[in-house]
Amino acid sequence: MARPLRNAKLKHDFALSKPRPENRLRANTTEFMPPLLHQLLRESARRTPDATAIVHKNHTRSYQQLNDLVHRQAHALAGLHLKPQQRAAVYLPKQIETVTSFLAITEAGGVFVPINPVLKAAQVGHILNDCTVQVLFTSLSRLQSLQAVLADCPDLHTVVLVEDGATDRLPTGFSQTLLGWPAFLDAAKPNNALPPAIDTDMAAILYTSGSTGKPKGVVLSHRNLVAGAESVSDYLTLTAADRLLAVLPFSFDYGLNQLTTCLLKGATCVLLDYLLPKDVINALVAHQITGLAAVPPLWAQLANLAWPPSINSHLRYMTNSGGKMPKSVLAAIRQKAPNSQFFLMYGLTEAFRSTYLPPEEIDRRPDSIGKAIPNAEVLVVREDGSRCAPHEPGELVHRGSLVAMGYWNDPVKTAERFKPAPGQLPGLPLTEMAVWSGDTVTQDEAGYLYFIGRQDGMIKTSGYRVSPTEIEEVVYASGLVKEAAAIGIEHESLGQAVVVVVSVVDGVVFNGQAVLDLCRVQLPNFMVPSRIEALPALPKNPNGKIDRKALSQQFADLFQVMP
Repeated sequence: MARPLRNAKLKHDFALSKPRPENRLRANTTEFMPPLLHQLLRESARRTPDATAIVHKNHTRSYQQLNDLVHRQAHALAGLHLKPQQRAAVYLPKQIETVTSFLAITEAGGVFVPINPVLKAAQVGHILNDCTVQVLFTSLSRLQSLQAVLADCPDLHTVVLVEDGATDRLPTGFSQTLLGWPAFLDAAKPNNALPPAIDTDMAAILYTSGSTGKPKGVVLSHRNLVAGAESVSDYLTLTAADRLLAVLPFSFDYGLNQLTTCLLKGATCVLLDYLLPKDVINALVAHQITGLAAVPPLWAQLANLAWPPSINSHLRYMTNSGGKMPKSVLAAIRQKAPNSQFFLMYGLTEAFRSTYLPPEEIDRRPDSIGKAIPNAEVLVVREDGSRCAPHEPGELVHRGSLVAMGYWNDPVKTAERFKPAPGQLPGLPLTEMAVWSGDTVTQDEAGYLYFIGRQDGMIKTSGYRVSPTEIEEVVYASGLVKEAAAIGIEHESLGQAVVVVVSVVDGVVFNGQAVLDLCRVQLPNFMVPSRIEALPALPKNPNGKIDRKALSQQFADLFQVMP
């Protein structure tokens, strides 16, 4: 729980500052558009100081209260000599101190690194060392699990524990300075100078789930984060009256965007780390939520639950990203809240969101991922960068202000994914970089995009390249499974055999043969699964997506020929 400011003078010292001249005007309005992430909070606090900014369990913070605490934390970080562009990590579940730490780090001139709270010590240690983190915000219980790895983090000099009473329980044996929350805040001095920053400075590093090796750190600027918030809030028509439920981890760009859009618009962000899908339904009702973002596995779970009719009166929109939404799941969810608009979206960490499908197009184009989001251009190109013809498969390339700054300390992987934007004029002396997504899509004559699959996730069987999502769509439509993932397993004659791994709806006796028969009816022979395997639940990566790499490893020997 955040500690309140203790007297009027201290509150005044760290109070809201007036809008600064570097803020730019939004087009055709008199509203200021702050260029820096933490200035979104400052501007919303100026406009609506008493509006609720954050809700966590029974605790709330108004925009004024949140801004005061962020400002105080920033001055405390300055007292710890956090230098401009140095990294500070936050290894906490979603709570008020998590939010204030992100913003305080950027106000102090640093770069925040959100670490998914489900990661274990070895993974945390990799992140801390990979981007040379100087300060870590965490809890006492998490610190104890990290003791072994922190001994091998030479750049980390300070660990801040967010509990009020942690000062009396600080463990020993750490080479880092350990500060309890009160001691950390008490170190804040108004005369601790905060460095200037511009919108092209680094603001955050988000680590990918590591599906192809160790996690990579995607570097985001203030411009990336603010432009992403502005673009998404535009097509979702967010206002200060909205109440968004943040169920996805903030280490996931899609989850972080729930917070940044609220800060931009002065809306309310309700923080939730759920244990059961039912917790999400309960939160929708308790907090009168107007917007919910989730990934396909969570939507599949929510589709099997009863939704109180009252949700339909306040849930204004729902969004999906992080994978293709099965049609059967989408239909079930839309029936739960028929007054709510559903936005199908596509995105990648290297550019936040790229496309969205307007709700009015879902029935006409249920397989489409839509068109480019505002202030972005999405191209479909061949290997040489030339534009694909309508319906010709090509790689999705995203250009614009949401394109990230690359992968931290990894020029090789950066060069693979961040390449010159196609079609640049030869007279331009500086090269514009775009994100080459690695995803294969097609585009119809009207400009709508259709996802085919990952170039490195396509199943290669019998000489064909097969999209896993096309097989999964048929399996989901059977109504006999809760989750499904199609993977390619090494096979002596086929190259790769198609294997579908499923989890079963509670209380349903699984009939694998019925699913296989449906696939034979609806799919060409080369796409019909060789095997269907059932598990109690499919493994998930830290962002809540199905972990296809783990499944491939688990079933790698399925077709191995014994000597």
